[in-house]
Amino acid sequence: MLKYTKKRLATIPITLAGVIIINFSLYHLSPGDPSNLYINPSYDQTSQEILRQKMGLDQPLHVQLGVWLVHFLYGDFGFSWSQHRPVNDILKEAIPATLELTGFALFINLLFGTMFGVIAGLYADKWIGKTLNFSSLLLYSIPSFWLGILLIYIFSMRLGWLPASGNSSLVVDNANIFATIADHIRHLILPTIVLGLVGSAATFRIVKANTEKVLRQPFILSAQAKGMPPFIVLFKHALKNILLPVITLFGLYFPFLLGGALIVEVIFAWPGMGRVAYEAIMAKDFPVIMAVNFIAALLVIIGNFAADILYKTVDPRI
Repeated sequence: MLKYTKKRLATIPITLAGVIIINFSLYHLSPGDPSNLYINPSYDQTSQEILRQKMGLDQPLHVQLGVWLVHFLYGDFGFSWSQHRPVNDILKEAIPATLELTGFALFINLLFGTMFGVIAGLYADKWIGKTLNFSSLLLYSIPSFWLGILLIYIFSMRLGWLPASGNSSLVVDNANIFATIADHIRHLILPTIVLGLVGSAATFRIVKANTEKVLRQPFILSAQAKGMPPFIVLFKHALKNILLPVITLFGLYFPFLLGGALIVEVIFAWPGMGRVAYEAIMAKDFPVIMAVNFIAALLVIIGNFAADILYKTVDPRI
């Protein structure tokens, strides 16, 4: 196990280096000069060249990459071209918001996907199993941006129960911590539901298929033949085998959640990494784009690494 862990850890720096080089290359291969977005029409040629020098765009690509790497090794992601402040400050605000949103979304995803997947697997031939199966297909087919807009229309515009955007209200009693927490939770509900429920449909189908497979195993049939109550058979013998894929999904859902968070955060104006990435892409803000891509890649790698270790720990046969 220790040898396997060391081997997996050794691949992380190589993967991150590849991510940095590929993202840097793709950005500079994209058409257009980023400095054009920040040049005033009244600028003369000399002013334009000075601006390009300040942005570091006058240097060869390998020099630009080397300068970025030197600053990166010192923990400095540079200065945002569009927001005119250090990228580190932007990340300090955005990363906690994204981790909060994806954390709750992952909880909803695994909770509802696993719970209803087990129920559908147990009663696959009953009306409840068929209803859950149809509902999961319907939910899986709904785009997250459409579901988000629909929920905003129903619960924000028509009913007025929940806020449509942001993570806090402009007017809230800051002296009352309970009011502040309640206000934040109200803002968190809709984006969490959208991000969590769409993913739970995939979890549901995997757990349902695995439940049906495990229930046909000889050791389950043997336990049933001995007259054990269905409750004992399920929770003592079947459940731990049913939940094995869920452990893998825990890590593999990080890429899905981070990608989905970009859309959800833009729709709900959630101040996380997805929204920061969207605004940086629209502004061709290279320092922010590189930083967000690196952080996202790091979170994905950590998630996959944790899933591999947990899966090998739970099931030594792997």
